[in-house]
Amino acid sequence: MENLKNVAPLEDFDWNAYESGDSVGSATHEEMEKAYDSTLNNVHDREVVDGTVIAMNKREVVVNIGFKSDGIIPLNEFRYNPDLKVGDTVEVYVENQEDKKGQLILSHRKARAARSWDRINAALENEEIIKGYIKCRTKGGMIVDVFGIEAFLPGSQIDVKPIRDYDIFVGKTMEFKVVKINQEFKNVVVSHKALIEAELEQQKKEIISKLEKGQVLEGTVKNITSYGVFIDLGGVDGLIHITDLSWGRVSDPKEVVELDQKLNVVILDFDDEKKRIALGLKQLTPHPWDALDPNLKVGDHVKGKVVVMADYGAFIEIAPGVEGLIHVSEMSWSQHLRSAQDFMKVGDEVEAVILTLDREERKMSLGLKQLKQDPWETIEEKYPVGSKHMAKVRNFTNFGVFVEIEEGVDGLIHISDLSWTKKIKHPSEFTQIGAEIEVMVLEIDKDNRRLSLGHKQLEENPWDVFETVFTVGSVHEGTIVEMQDRGAVIALPYGVEGFATPKHLVKEDGSQAQLDEKLEFKVIEFNKDTKRIILSHSRIFEDAARAEERAEKKSAKKAAPKKEEPAGIQNQAASTTLGDLDALVALKEQLEAEKK
Repeated sequence: MENLKNVAPLEDFDWNAYESGDSVGSATHEEMEKAYDSTLNNVHDREVVDGTVIAMNKREVVVNIGFKSDGIIPLNEFRYNPDLKVGDTVEVYVENQEDKKGQLILSHRKARAARSWDRINAALENEEIIKGYIKCRTKGGMIVDVFGIEAFLPGSQIDVKPIRDYDIFVGKTMEFKVVKINQEFKNVVVSHKALIEAELEQQKKEIISKLEKGQVLEGTVKNITSYGVFIDLGGVDGLIHITDLSWGRVSDPKEVVELDQKLNVVILDFDDEKKRIALGLKQLTPHPWDALDPNLKVGDHVKGKVVVMADYGAFIEIAPGVEGLIHVSEMSWSQHLRSAQDFMKVGDEVEAVILTLDREERKMSLGLKQLKQDPWETIEEKYPVGSKHMAKVRNFTNFGVFVEIEEGVDGLIHISDLSWTKKIKHPSEFTQIGAEIEVMVLEIDKDNRRLSLGHKQLEENPWDVFETVFTVGSVHEGTIVEMQDRGAVIALPYGVEGFATPKHLVKEDGSQAQLDEKLEFKVIEFNKDTKRIILSHSRIFEDAARAEERAEKKSAKKAAPKKEEPAGIQNQAASTTLGDLDALVALKEQLEAEKK
């Protein structure tokens, strides 16, 4: 051992006495201890010294520092150095020369820490490559044991390619370069990526210098994003945009490639400095339109899958990279404005008819409704005038109801054809959208593809009967159901409504009839064509009073002697009409009211 000193044997040592065990010679015991101690190193507590590994097992390392006893250090203090072997020189910190058991207590970790900061600074200054042990993961990277100091290794500095599994690095010893030190907070940042970048930079320059458009290279899938795939061409990266992965539509690049996959790519373009390289994958195969069946023609039926939906239509892929558009107007014979989503969704398998085919422009339009017969070709046979059908209410307007008897066959029920008896202001009073309603075909407009329909025609016209019931002069009980400025609506028997003006709503006591009041009404006008009945309550007692007055006059005439009247007066009385009498009665009522 290099620290041992050559010591001469004692000249007066009594070897005979030593052999007999009686004595060790004339030398005192103290002298012997002094001679022994002089052969050992002088060490002090809390001192860093070099030692030699003389033995090791799975848990401990035995280190000789030239002291009277050896020190034992846990093996995990050397985990940053998996290549440790017997005979290696290591630095140790003397914690205690002799504990209660007489054992020398050493620490390698503390020795490293004592000198670590100087070493870390020297490594940064000299750009030295150092070894470190990756202890564990942390937010954004890893914790590395370097000279006993916990340094930070950012995730981006582990390798030149993105790391997907950080855990595989835990417990590894790797080479690093110190890239940053914060002296104030004693923070150290290290990088493994920096060691390999210099080598890759050289490789990158060689690759870039040889790049040409149209060149086919082998690369490895390095990263997959929503917009494309990054390919490692051996130190330089290129991007395959999602549209250049396949001739067909690709919603997710992971459908086409996977990480670490090796594949051939073609260089499509790069910038002047060759920093951005555009790559293509689909360009290595012929365009599907060129391989499309040459016998395919307009009118043929094709099957495909819905790949894209829009309000105006659906794109159908009949072969990878070959698509046709079904416009929403070609999905149904119906003329209603509808969205394509009402008919199909992405992923549906559909059959369609080719409507147009342009191989040069690589465009194709398809039709769905052409698979069915146009219902208007045989409209007169299927829906003749007078025929009855069930229809579905699709929409309202102020003047009527639009209904659909079957897909593509629409019709209008005019508001006047909804009911014989009810006065309907808006169709929503009669039915609702989505409801089923029975109709009769009144008229066919083949050019405009529209039917005129009726609902009330399903029943006989009750006004033929009402004409015999509500004769002029007849009296019926009615209820005031609505008050308006110009009069009141009266509900009569058989679901019929009549109308009375304010002057015909005056009761015998002079008060005005009110809403919901039930009274007797006299029919003063009936019009079957306009379905109008004009009523009067006041006429009932007015006519009774008039009749009584006439009766009194008649009896007075019989009692009085007859006088001849001039012929002119007779003629005038004879020519007096009922309307004139009404006017006279009204004038009389007005005079009486003024007197009151």
